[in-house]
Amino acid sequence: MNIARIAIDKPLRRLFDYKIPEEISNSSIQPGKRVSIPFGSRLLVGIVIEVRNNTNIPENKLKFIKSVLDSTPIIDASLLSLCQWASDYYHYPLGEVLFNTIPKTLRINNESKRKKKTEMVLPLISETGINENMIKSIPLILNQEQSDTLQKIINHIDHFKTFLLNGITGSGKTEVYLHLIHQLLSQKKQALVLVPEIALTPQTINRFKDRFNVPIVCVHSGLNDSERFNAWQGAKSGHAKIVIGTRSAIYMPFKNLGTIIVDEEHDLSFKQQEGFRYSARDLAILRANNENIPIILGSATPSFETLYNVEQNRYTMLHLPERAGNAIHPSFHIIDIRDQQLPHGLSKPLLKKIKDHLEQKNQVLLFLNRRGYAPVLMCHQCGWIAMCQRCDIRMTLHQNPFQLRCHHCDSIQQVETICPNCKSANLKDKGIGTERLAFALQKIFPNIPIIRIDRDTTRRKNALTALLDEVNTGEPQILVGTQMISKGHHFPNVTLVGIINTDNAFFSSDFRAQERTGQLLLQVAGRAGRAEKPGEVIIQTHYPDHPLLQQLVHHNYNTFATLGLQERKESNLPPYSYLALIRCESLDTTAPNIFLNNVKAIASPLTKNNISILGPIPAPVVRKKGKQHEQLLLQSNNRIALQDLIRKVIEKIESEKISTKVKWSIDVDPMELF
Repeated sequence: MNIARIAIDKPLRRLFDYKIPEEISNSSIQPGKRVSIPFGSRLLVGIVIEVRNNTNIPENKLKFIKSVLDSTPIIDASLLSLCQWASDYYHYPLGEVLFNTIPKTLRINNESKRKKKTEMVLPLISETGINENMIKSIPLILNQEQSDTLQKIINHIDHFKTFLLNGITGSGKTEVYLHLIHQLLSQKKQALVLVPEIALTPQTINRFKDRFNVPIVCVHSGLNDSERFNAWQGAKSGHAKIVIGTRSAIYMPFKNLGTIIVDEEHDLSFKQQEGFRYSARDLAILRANNENIPIILGSATPSFETLYNVEQNRYTMLHLPERAGNAIHPSFHIIDIRDQQLPHGLSKPLLKKIKDHLEQKNQVLLFLNRRGYAPVLMCHQCGWIAMCQRCDIRMTLHQNPFQLRCHHCDSIQQVETICPNCKSANLKDKGIGTERLAFALQKIFPNIPIIRIDRDTTRRKNALTALLDEVNTGEPQILVGTQMISKGHHFPNVTLVGIINTDNAFFSSDFRAQERTGQLLLQVAGRAGRAEKPGEVIIQTHYPDHPLLQQLVHHNYNTFATLGLQERKESNLPPYSYLALIRCESLDTTAPNIFLNNVKAIASPLTKNNISILGPIPAPVVRKKGKQHEQLLLQSNNRIALQDLIRKVIEKIESEKISTKVKWSIDVDPMELF
């Protein structure tokens, strides 16, 4: 028998065997092609994984493939290998991994609609050919460090090598990327540029489009089905020469990929936090290896894991220690706010600095990583606090529109005027968010535009682009924002950055908290003084002598990271050990604990001396969206042993059917524990 093993778009951890009918030649059944198959009472689209001449399924139970839907594989061998590795490593059904790599249009078994869609797209792409002159604007002249860095990458342009481009904020990493891509375009190769969030794509895309006269496509979650299909088809056909995208772009097909660039490689956004929990950065390195091309990880504040890999000689470090052009490092000032009056969260020294910089016709950026008007609405009489009815989280007060909103489940409640507990009318809003800060600043500086950039002000399509365009006019104004404004943006007229409050992060129970705080502080600070005007950074804190702050202000990030890695080593935490987190949720408040204790009972006899099982314990937010959440942590010094244990545990869970009342998932290399 000629048997095709096929993956389908279902949450099933197995492949399905189908017979190849005589009228379909074996040569037309290739891995990576789609086929139409009967599944139950329906016809589904499947993807061929392999062809073989044997099966464990009785022949009378095998069904025939109905038809082959592609003339050539839509998933090539390299990308198929990447997906198989990801499915195995992250323990996620291969069918769902594969179908997530192709546009929705190609997942549906409707040939007439598919052909119509293909016919519509191909002429559109063919109109955007490459002109003889692929450079629109004159490239900037690289300084010596940039030029040396570029040459080291070009020396390895034809084979796999992982580079960490460790350049301080404003050092011109993007210009190095642009020069490298120019070199690749001249060799008729394509480039993939991964950025952490959609918030970074407008400026990045514009910079690339201003430089290159070639088709450039963008891939992110905001695309509709048609736009995503266009981007996919353009990359696969080779017409799109540059693909810029968020984490899902790692699965884009390419005709002739020449390099992968992961900008802000340290960013948490590269790890998918729901469903298929993969790391786009780590898969990018694997894909570059499969494609035998260089990969560049760019960051001013590299992750501890990446610096560890440099230390182990797996990656090559490239330094850009100085800002490009005439820009210089900003100066840092710590303001001790203990015992100070803080109207609207602003100290007198910071207010004076804001006024001084505005009078000099400059722009000011104020960072507060908390959106909304006030994080707490409470009763001054009895202490009642407005809580989400679905989550164990305080509701955040918003003024426009006037409502209480949960920032975990997005549920909305009316704002109480009378305490539901003691009937007092003495309700107070406590704390400060970006909305409240912007209102206060508008009263203090009535003639200065206040621009707020957070998830509330950028929900509408193109809203972020409009706000950035307003900033880029260069007029004196105050930017107020969350971490959305900390990543990669270039604001040449911002000369003062004020960090309102990051104290909470100093005392988090998450072992990664200090690393992230250090990264965030330096990334935000890096928005100041990026052009010829000198910049200042003001940090307000109740803990001016905290070692983290002192390290960041008086030393450099790499010194801070070296100490952090030493602490990780002494505590046997990643990257010196490996973690996997089993998460569980249920409407039944007792079911997650029962399930995870059953999992622990299954895993315990299978563990070796180098594996620990911790928990089960309640999740950081125990009740979320009306469901109870708990988790179980697996830790090992041996990655292979941990992977082997996970496979055995999953097999037991599914064969013994102990998960009927719960939804559970496995997060390998979790980035968030608490």
